[in-house]
Amino acid sequence: MKILFINSVCGIGSTGRICTDLADTLTAHGHDCKIAFGRGNVPEKYKHYSIRIGSKTGVKFNALKARIFDNEGLNAKNATKKFIEWVKAWNPDIIHLHNLHGYYLNINLLFNYLKTCGKKILYTLHDCWTFTGHCAHFMYSKCDRWKFGCKNCPEKKAYPASLLKDNSMYNYLKKRDILCNVLNMTIITPSEWLANLVKQSYLLEYPVKVINNGIDLNVFKPTQSDFRSKYGLENKKVILGVASVWTDKKGFFDFLKLSRLLDDSYRIVLVGVNEKQKKVLPKNIIGITRTDTLTDLAGIYTAADVFVNLTYEDTYPTVNLEAQACGTPVITYATGGSVESVPSENVVPIGDIDSWIYKDFAKLHISPVQSKLEMLRQYEVIMNYD
Repeated sequence: MKILFINSVCGIGSTGRICTDLADTLTAHGHDCKIAFGRGNVPEKYKHYSIRIGSKTGVKFNALKARIFDNEGLNAKNATKKFIEWVKAWNPDIIHLHNLHGYYLNINLLFNYLKTCGKKILYTLHDCWTFTGHCAHFMYSKCDRWKFGCKNCPEKKAYPASLLKDNSMYNYLKKRDILCNVLNMTIITPSEWLANLVKQSYLLEYPVKVINNGIDLNVFKPTQSDFRSKYGLENKKVILGVASVWTDKKGFFDFLKLSRLLDDSYRIVLVGVNEKQKKVLPKNIIGITRTDTLTDLAGIYTAADVFVNLTYEDTYPTVNLEAQACGTPVITYATGGSVESVPSENVVPIGDIDSWIYKDFAKLHISPVQSKLEMLRQYEVIMNYD
């Protein structure tokens, strides 16, 4: 079979790596795969898969228009027309959609083609953008307008940010018209939480399959390191947080509040902070901008006593999986799909940062973690199912 993936990135970021992992597995089984993307650079080893939609300059121009007119997903007309002509010529058997937002694609033109092409369509949702009038997540603002019609968007300045116009009502109605009534389309979500939201949205007509994210258990496993000695943590209880970008929605401010509640027997380690954030951290928080390798990250997970996920919104965070695979228990806020990957007794109410501090972390339970290979196997089953 010929399988086309469409995603904002290829081979980088969590969604880009899911696409290349799937392409690697399917290619090894004799299938022909291509990954169409719009943003970033592609690692050398994945360039034979990649098809760029538009250009880097086009992405910047589309982002500017979205910031002014709040119309993400409705720009990039010329780039999308050229891409559709390429798709018709390549003639895939399956088209597997992932993140369609990212300033690189016109969903109206794409779905006009998908509604008439007669192909099997899979659509993996990694967030909520597909069924809202603007935002990718709405839990932080506690908004439910997406259920009946968006307007006066409280997340207007969140990604994909609009600095001027609020076009959420129009976007909602337009996306509903564009995304409904596609024949032979199955929606895939990484969590039951997101699947339940889909069933409450205008996408409820589609079958929904849940495939949890998986991780590479050959990398994320109990890993010895000199991390504790390097940072003087031999006699400390280490509370760890990891994020690709730290914001208040990811819990950065909550970690600062947590630091004021801890005695000197504790230390907080935050991986992924930027240089500006690192400068304002109190003495009992160790900030690390990045790790050199995933093995180094596994060593940090292993060295911690507990991994704490204070995110206010997330679909199915892989950091929970990575920590537990390294033998470290996870405490998480009761938010989104984060609760599905940890034991229920390790879930605390959103904003509750002090009820669990003096627990015996060694007695916390760890949930089993799905491997990347099992995730890919489940995808293969769906792709080959008629």
